[in-house]
Amino acid sequence: MRTLFVPLAVMALAVPPAFSQPAAGSNPSPIRHTAAATPEPAGPLDLRSALALALRFNPGLSSASREREASDAAVLQAGAWPNPVFDAQVEDLRRGNRTTTLQLSQPIELGGKRAARVTAAERARDQAASALLARRSELRASAITLFFEVLAAQQRLRLAQDSVGLAEAATRAAANRVAAGKVSPLEESRARVAEAGIRVELLQAEGALRSARQQLAALWGNPNPRFTQADGALDRLPAAAADVESRLSAAPVLRQARLEVERRQALSDLEQARRVPDLTVSLGAKRVPADEGMGSGSGRNQVVVGLSVPLPIFDTNRGNVAEALSREEKARDELAAAELQLGADVAQATERLRSARATALTLQRDALPGAEAAYKAAARGFELGKFSFLEALDAQRTLFQARNQHLLAVAEAHRAAAELDRLLGIGADEETPDAAPAVR
Repeated sequence: MRTLFVPLAVMALAVPPAFSQPAAGSNPSPIRHTAAATPEPAGPLDLRSALALALRFNPGLSSASREREASDAAVLQAGAWPNPVFDAQVEDLRRGNRTTTLQLSQPIELGGKRAARVTAAERARDQAASALLARRSELRASAITLFFEVLAAQQRLRLAQDSVGLAEAATRAAANRVAAGKVSPLEESRARVAEAGIRVELLQAEGALRSARQQLAALWGNPNPRFTQADGALDRLPAAAADVESRLSAAPVLRQARLEVERRQALSDLEQARRVPDLTVSLGAKRVPADEGMGSGSGRNQVVVGLSVPLPIFDTNRGNVAEALSREEKARDELAAAELQLGADVAQATERLRSARATALTLQRDALPGAEAAYKAAARGFELGKFSFLEALDAQRTLFQARNQHLLAVAEAHRAAAELDRLLGIGADEETPDAAPAVR
């Protein structure tokens, strides 16, 4: 299908109308909040505000935060001592022969069970904290990626709007030349077909923009975005990747894998400690009738002291120890696999960033100026009758393709930079960053 193209001079942007602004003073909790309560601006939205909204109101991040709090409680519970046991026994219900025993027993853990249990819980807590940072890094990268997707969709909409305006002008010019008898009516038909194709592209661009805005607003739990447009510079390329090798060791996926190895090692130590039997010390008093004693008269009280030790004859916890050791080795294998996968993913993201930057810079330096000059000459020549409509149409198509390729390359560069920051965990500990980590 023939396509018409326009320069980037027209910067007007038609976007869906803004929704009503949320009630002032609303301060929803990170979990129980509604879309109407989210303080999303009803005007332009910049990257800093988008990141702040996502990091504060994203339900997934709230879930990871709750898991971190739960792990603190698990550490507290792991350090608890066993409860004492109170025991009361009555032998023979007849008053003259009744014997009453009251006894208090205290289990005593041996073999370092409590310390091993606390260590395993602490490693689980460290994992939860690391998972929270990893989730923040992923959410931050998603917010940056979707924000630049909105910017790209807005730019595509501008191109489509400009193309529609030019297509209408081309159709009018072709109709005037047909009326003057200078060209065949076929030229007007071609112009109208090209205009219809551009209008279809305009509808597609509007739909893509609505979808991108909804995906961005969904990060903070708002299915109906209220911001009117994303405010940012799409043509500002992210910086090339630097110090990647030095940051690999601190990547979230490797940090999680190492903590899993430590947790599995602590669980192995715990199962080893459980092979040592625990002691139960008992202390109490026994009330015996007088006729059961050596003398006569009232009954006597006797001190009862006991010590019990289970005999590890049938259950030596050998199976649990073997299972824990196998899972520890499995965690080490998964750490090695994570290192290999991370290296491949980082290398791929780095190459994507390098290639996208090179493509965008080449198009901006070489292709766009020539395509714009050729289009202006063809459009002017078509108005003066020096060029045919097909020649002007080809020049327009070439310009549009160059601009669209440049737009795709810039958007891909921002996506690759955000993916690289997600893999390396850059910016995970920042609450409201000033700019995208890719723009450094």
